[in-house]
Amino acid sequence: MTGPRVLVIGAGMSGLAMGVKLKAAGFDDFTILEKGADVGGVWFWNRYPGLACDVPSLLYRYSFQNKTDWPNIFSSRDDILAYHRGVADDHDLWPHIRLDSEVVAARFADDVWHVDTAAGDEFTVDFLVAATGVLHHPNHPDIPGLDDFAGPVVHTARWDRGLDTVDKRIAIIGGGSTGVQITGALQPTARTLTLFQRSPQWVLWAPTTLPQPKFVTRLFQRKPALAQASFRAWVRASALFTDLTIHPGIKRRAVQGYARLCLRLIRDRDLRERLRPDYQPLCKRQVLSGNYFRAVQQPNVEVVTDRIDHVDATGIVTADGHHHDVDVVVLATGFEAHNYMRPMNLTGRDGITIDEAWKSGPHAFAMTSIPGFPNFFTILGPNSPVGSIHLQTAAELTCDHIIRWISAFANGEMSTVEVSEKATRRFNSDVVEALQPTVWNTGCESWYFKDDGTVDLWPFDLATLKQFLGQPLSSDYLITHPERGVVGDQMG
Repeated sequence: MTGPRVLVIGAGMSGLAMGVKLKAAGFDDFTILEKGADVGGVWFWNRYPGLACDVPSLLYRYSFQNKTDWPNIFSSRDDILAYHRGVADDHDLWPHIRLDSEVVAARFADDVWHVDTAAGDEFTVDFLVAATGVLHHPNHPDIPGLDDFAGPVVHTARWDRGLDTVDKRIAIIGGGSTGVQITGALQPTARTLTLFQRSPQWVLWAPTTLPQPKFVTRLFQRKPALAQASFRAWVRASALFTDLTIHPGIKRRAVQGYARLCLRLIRDRDLRERLRPDYQPLCKRQVLSGNYFRAVQQPNVEVVTDRIDHVDATGIVTADGHHHDVDVVVLATGFEAHNYMRPMNLTGRDGITIDEAWKSGPHAFAMTSIPGFPNFFTILGPNSPVGSIHLQTAAELTCDHIIRWISAFANGEMSTVEVSEKATRRFNSDVVEALQPTVWNTGCESWYFKDDGTVDLWPFDLATLKQFLGQPLSSDYLITHPERGVVGDQMG
């Protein structure tokens, strides 16, 4: 089976999963376009000191690609990037991958997608899949005078490996997960490190810097079936985190109690109170660290909670008028999390653009289908479970869902499929209602929130995700047949 023609945008975790699933289903006429110089997505673009995954190594993997010899309990960026390269190697994906190929435009016309790259390449395909991820557009803060700073200014998402930070006066702007990790990494060698905290974060102590026990590695290498069983158990256990984030109760209170207890690791009472958030733990993306609490209490570290007024050539001036002399400014200010495939010019049926379709904010049906865009799917699109469900599982389920539609096309059962406006409105209404009791909706500001004030997360459990993506109802979709025109019967 060589058709249909499929184009996947992005060779990160989701894009590689789509490639593996396509090959496993017998489809070989597909191309994966990656704007970067390597696969890995977020693990390629981000390379700042201290970068590590906040999910245990033995869980951060695909179901189809076992790995047991992780160096650490929580793995570093380089180890995770090597894992994704290994997936491309083992599943022979490299012939399908084109690196340094940024998609700038895609338009649907005559029942096919016409795709253009920045290099001038053109593709005509039957299905278009956006596996562009969430955290890849750096958020640059609008700070007066930042361009006037005479020294290096670097965003953590575009780290310069040639940057010398040893014995330098370093300013870190931002105290989220990235800020916490890079603080722990740079503090030991910095002359001074000034952490400009925009808002405090709850930080849970976890063994993020400890090596994986060698006996665990040896045991799983000798018994691969046990390793696979352990992975499945980890995935099932992660449902506990899903439950405590979407449902109030004793489980949520227990984890929140641990977060408050971890703050006691700050011995200085004044510093402890300045680092104490005024919102519930878990309301934002949870931060884990094994060295942050030690780092912020070292004599070369200062935590500044006053608002930044402006930057000049030699440092940062806060609202109290104090001038902080620094040599390097590090922006740990996160991402434009709701851009998804933009700024790509995406044009669907009847000339509708993605900006027009999303004028009230990003939305999709079951995080993967958008009205007005036939034969187009997103993996981990709007309302994806980045705060509650094992992401590789969610990505694989989405890939399987897309493969069902591609198979129906290959079998001559349909020529195009497009989710209906009615189904999408119903889904998004259900999402808004389900978000009410979640911990993300308890009174904090975070990158989870869209411009319309709604939370851009999956407020349901894994079983509900499987229900949406497992056997989609034909009544939720507009399906056209190559000979019979519009049809409404169940595919397959």
